[in-house]
Amino acid sequence: MKNPDLCCQRLAWGDIDISPIKTLIGLAKSEDLEAGGLLNGTSTPGDHSSALLEAGQNVTTTLKARTEISLCGVELAPHVLAAYDSELTFQALAKDGDKLDSGDSIGTVSGPVRSLLSAERPLLNFMQKLSGVSTLTRKYVDAMGDSPTRLLDTRKTTPGYRTLEKYAVACGGGWNHRIGLFDRVMLKDNHLAAFGADPRQSAIDAVQASRSKHPKILVEMEVDTLGQIEHALAAQVDIILLDNFSVAQLKEAISLIGDRAVTEASGGITIESLPELASLGLDFISTGATVHQSTWIDIGLDS
Repeated sequence: MKNPDLCCQRLAWGDIDISPIKTLIGLAKSEDLEAGGLLNGTSTPGDHSSALLEAGQNVTTTLKARTEISLCGVELAPHVLAAYDSELTFQALAKDGDKLDSGDSIGTVSGPVRSLLSAERPLLNFMQKLSGVSTLTRKYVDAMGDSPTRLLDTRKTTPGYRTLEKYAVACGGGWNHRIGLFDRVMLKDNHLAAFGADPRQSAIDAVQASRSKHPKILVEMEVDTLGQIEHALAAQVDIILLDNFSVAQLKEAISLIGDRAVTEASGGITIESLPELASLGLDFISTGATVHQSTWIDIGLDS
């Protein structure tokens, strides 16, 4: 019997290893202050604009949404600031996942003005990017109404930013698909072809090999025709990914599969198509658009 709850997750901040995130922050800092990424570097590192200000000045500023947003980046903010100055402090006035209106406060930043001005742009870059993903995800989720079908993300993420972007999807009300190649077997045409010429037997053999090596890892099979569904069912996969199916084909596929496997529709998903797709009885709809089609959200740091 299928169990969709086992086929998705929602990353929380506590699930994230901060070590590689600190590396990203360090790279952002290096780009600004040390010409990181350039072969010739610089002989004059530092923030020469902020250095013009008198040392010892302290300031308190407020992060504010400048448009309607689904917020993401509050948990990250203290780590960005700490990379620049341990005296910079962040006081949250909202939390990740909150829906904010234009003008709503996100949090206050206090500390040495020189350090704050150096950290301002990287801080905003992270928050605007992640809030953009969260905000677009929220729009997609809202388009599905009260359907029990869940919206999934994909592995189409910015290299190095996967956990942050998937966390942002979760903040926007979406669900996380597999995180990487390590936590699910995904059988596609190329994998099955390597098992032999008979596609049905190849599916059976591939699933048996997976169950033998990693019995607790879920097995998903991608199909792009109705005929391939029988192969997936014969192999007893956990999840069947219905790739670029029409609405009529999805209806027939759902009827054929019944409770024998979890259903996931993917390919060509748009926010306009979501209301109809969400009414079909699918377990999941997956799209990478909430990440790769998202745009940065306007957030300001105002004194």
